[in-house]
Amino acid sequence: MSDSTPLGEFLRARREALKPQDVGLPEHGRRRVPGLRREEVAMLAGVSSDYYMRLEQGRETSPSPQVIDAVATALHLDEEATDHLRRLTRARQERRSLPAGHDRISPQLLQLLDSWPDTPAFVLGPALDVLAQNALATALHSGFERFDNLARMVFLDPAGRDFYQDWEKAAHACVAEIRAAYGHDPDSPRITEVVETLSAKSAEFTELWARHDVRGKTRQAKNLKHPQVGDLEIQFSAFTVNEAPHQQLVVYQAAPASTTAAAFAELRSRADHREPARPQTEADRVPSDT
Repeated sequence: MSDSTPLGEFLRARREALKPQDVGLPEHGRRRVPGLRREEVAMLAGVSSDYYMRLEQGRETSPSPQVIDAVATALHLDEEATDHLRRLTRARQERRSLPAGHDRISPQLLQLLDSWPDTPAFVLGPALDVLAQNALATALHSGFERFDNLARMVFLDPAGRDFYQDWEKAAHACVAEIRAAYGHDPDSPRITEVVETLSAKSAEFTELWARHDVRGKTRQAKNLKHPQVGDLEIQFSAFTVNEAPHQQLVVYQAAPASTTAAAFAELRSRADHREPARPQTEADRVPSDT
């Protein structure tokens, strides 16, 4: 993590990602900085250059909602990125850190996972830790060293390059989801641990993290490749868990009578036995130094 403020890092990254022509400004001569200049963003947002500089440097900590909206418009932020910007401007005391025991899974949710023997389903935490999973989800991810954290599996496990047929798309999605969670809780020890571990071991993660892209889970289809049953085309849905809003229930589905549905059935039949869904423990997760 950088010593600068999360707000300043985000503004700088999004400013540097824009070109003058992206915002209707002429480009004259050679530019010494990537993207837009600070004074150009300030002009587009209708604030002084000095004020905008203080925002990026973390010396202005309480911008008005009107200023935040104007800066978001100047930087061409979409709705999710604008919401992320608003969260970063909240005072630390106004943010809600995750409560103790936030990764506990309710018995009712475990029972629900077990009630779907033909559908892979699992529960994710903010740092993309797999908090619980049913038997078919375990079988689906059996080619990985561990089914513990989706970001680690994508960036550090060699199986990820084959399993995710569009690996770059999966990589971008993982980083953008962790970045969104980071905006809710920048002081989260677990998010910090995951980011630092992946940054130390993956140059690709480091590059994507520096972009400050923000995105929650989408409903786009996933194209996966299992080492035993081959290509899979999966539709998935992600649901917020009401009693634990920081948890997401992810459910994979196959079109009826499709080759993917047949592959799911084969995966289930290949299993020697079905273990009931269980919550993962700290021992199941990758430590920060491995």
